[in-house]
Amino acid sequence: MLSNKNIIIGVTGSIAAYKSAFLIRLLIKAGANVKVIMTTSSAAFITPLTLSTLSKNPVLIDFVKNKSGEWNNHVELGLWADAMVIAPASANTIAKMANGLCDNLLLATYLSAKCKVYVAPAMDLDMYKHTSATDNLKRLSSFDNEIIHPGNGELASGLYGEGRMAEPEEIILFLEKEFRKNLPLAGKKALVTAGPTYEAIDPVRFIGNHSSGKMGFAIAEELANQGAEVTLVCGPNHLSLTNKNIKRIDITSAEELFNASVLNFKSVDIAILSAAVADFKPLKTANQKIKKTNATKSIELVPTIDTLSELGKIKQTNQLLIGFALETENEIENAKNKIKNKNLDFIVLNSLNDAGAGFKNDTNKISIIDKYNKITTFGLKKKSEVAKDIIAEILKFKNLKSKRSA
Repeated sequence: MLSNKNIIIGVTGSIAAYKSAFLIRLLIKAGANVKVIMTTSSAAFITPLTLSTLSKNPVLIDFVKNKSGEWNNHVELGLWADAMVIAPASANTIAKMANGLCDNLLLATYLSAKCKVYVAPAMDLDMYKHTSATDNLKRLSSFDNEIIHPGNGELASGLYGEGRMAEPEEIILFLEKEFRKNLPLAGKKALVTAGPTYEAIDPVRFIGNHSSGKMGFAIAEELANQGAEVTLVCGPNHLSLTNKNIKRIDITSAEELFNASVLNFKSVDIAILSAAVADFKPLKTANQKIKKTNATKSIELVPTIDTLSELGKIKQTNQLLIGFALETENEIENAKNKIKNKNLDFIVLNSLNDAGAGFKNDTNKISIIDKYNKITTFGLKKKSEVAKDIIAEILKFKNLKSKRSA
């Protein structure tokens, strides 16, 4: 959620300044670009060198760079930032912000900022409860600044109470939640299936396929990056997730995939079934390993349950159901038949005839066919980029669907 976001951290004169180091470290770890502006008094609590090292950028304190005569341009800083976080925010700095004072670089940047500003107060209990401090925070809120309220705990004075700066982890969660609000799929829930299924022949052998699950995992990640709350039902794989807003459910067989999908489908807005489900399973599964003999062995097969088709039967008008088709011949015709027969909104088609597409590869080449017979074809791309194309089509299709229903 914070990846590639430009964030200014303002550090003021407070014993809680040491927490800024941890906050910066977490932001960098999350992939954010961080610039630090310190007040002169804050340097008595933590060194600029420490914060410069952690942020990977020079720390800014004065309007003019040391000895060079160059200007630290507060206007450019205010335009650069996607968010400005003042943590810790001392009573002194909060008072200046509330009253428009501008006697240092941090305050000048604050007044120039076009982005959302977040304020994490840090002060002693009696200071925090003082009417002037309370009024100043109310005034900052009226400026559309967000207050990240302090917690209760042991304070530097030895008192115990409110005024302790929010922990860095809490600030990170606060920022992620705020950024998520503005994403196109914020508030939406999605179901994704990925990977193969394994249908047991005996305790050792199974019927399966070569699916790696990479495409489904990429789709789940992109949905979450666009703000959706994602449930990923995945068959056997060796992949990991980076977005913590994805709930992972590991399954093995087609029946387990069906049960997990049906359980979650009713509560989602979008379902994308990209799993490569085995079409058949043994009628009977041996309890012991089948021994190799000279005699020819035959295994009677029966169809597995068609999860996509079953979800199509219970789909509501406010839900999007998207399937995948991996074909080797008559691709367009077969894909269109699946859309109709399984009550899909659109289908993602790829062909094993296209080099670089299909199982195991890090790339894929797709066409998207919707239920209105519109076909959109894409070139060979990394699966992470293919996932972005699919989600972009979902957003466009949702708008189209709304216009048609209106």
